Amino acid sequence: MFATIVVLAGLLASSAFAVDVVPPKGAERALTVSDFMPHANTTKEFNETWSYQFVFDNGTRAFINFSTLYIPGSGKKLGCDLGFWNFKGKTHTVGRQYPPERMETDKAKSTIIIKSGEYILGNKPGKGHRVLFSTEKDGKFFLDITFESAVQGKVPGDGVWAIGKQKFGQYIHIPYGRVSGRIGFNEDTIAVKGYAYMDQTWQTAQATEMASRSINFSTNAREPLHAGRVSLTEDGKIFGYAIYNNAGATKVAMPTQVKDGDSGYSGKKFPKGSLGFEFNNGIPALSFAANKPLQKASLLDKVDGWFAKKAMKIAAGGEVLFYRGRSDGSNGKKIDWAITGVKD
Repeated sequence: MFATIVVLAGLLASSAFAVDVVPPKGAERALTVSDFMPHANTTKEFNETWSYQFVFDNGTRAFINFSTLYIPGSGKKLGCDLGFWNFKGKTHTVGRQYPPERMETDKAKSTIIIKSGEYILGNKPGKGHRVLFSTEKDGKFFLDITFESAVQGKVPGDGVWAIGKQKFGQYIHIPYGRVSGRIGFNEDTIAVKGYAYMDQTWQTAQATEMASRSINFSTNAREPLHAGRVSLTEDGKIFGYAIYNNAGATKVAMPTQVKDGDSGYSGKKFPKGSLGFEFNNGIPALSFAANKPLQKASLLDKVDGWFAKKAMKIAAGGEVLFYRGRSDGSNGKKIDWAITGVKD
């Protein structure tokens, strides 16, 4: 788990240098199976993550990441982590690490399997997509969820940003989908329904110092919908994108400006007021209060031992925190959001 954290922290480490950001070229398009399947490891430190955020009707949330990682001194690894928030009033987290040969891919079935079926990303993202997470470490963790419906995912061009000399890919596969299934901790397993957001990212280096702050948001209804992941470099340049859906029309929303209240947001610190996003092509702006998180979680919570915690803080340039919340959005819907970055 520590290795997973170091790689995630590397993405969020503060940059000492300004970098140029070049967005993807080409028209927006629907996502394909090739976008979903693992991408080529073009560099030694290449890493990739498939991320899910589940918001269930009973008030529980689940956050899942499946990752391919490069660990200095150890080489390539697979990381699988799950966090339950408000599972019957309590929070539970787990992280596991495996050798890369434990991942199996079946492009014909659009399926990724890890550790002989203990973890499954089944079927192309969309209606019928299944997520299975089952492991035992400091308790038994279980999640088996299927998408009953899904808004069409899209991507700008090839979905690849050039950030300095490095590359960053992002694909919003499911901006919104209704889900059902079962989740459990130890012997307590319950049926759940709710909605979910799913995206996938890759980068050519684990510590490229790409982002000082990353903001993920999703709407609790199919339309009007804003959902996406937007990040900022240390000098305030924006990369990433969102999806806008209204009246059945789904569009790629490229952010042109991010504000904290009335001022431009640099991303160097957690926001103090309302975050505002402006987009291209006449897509309505979005704003929501981001100063009252429901949860503040630290990556250090998943690290055992003084030495490991110290090493992680050095690698990240400080303690990396997740601020997670729910706010009223300017689009008239509830916005579920998460902001990740080094502690102010």
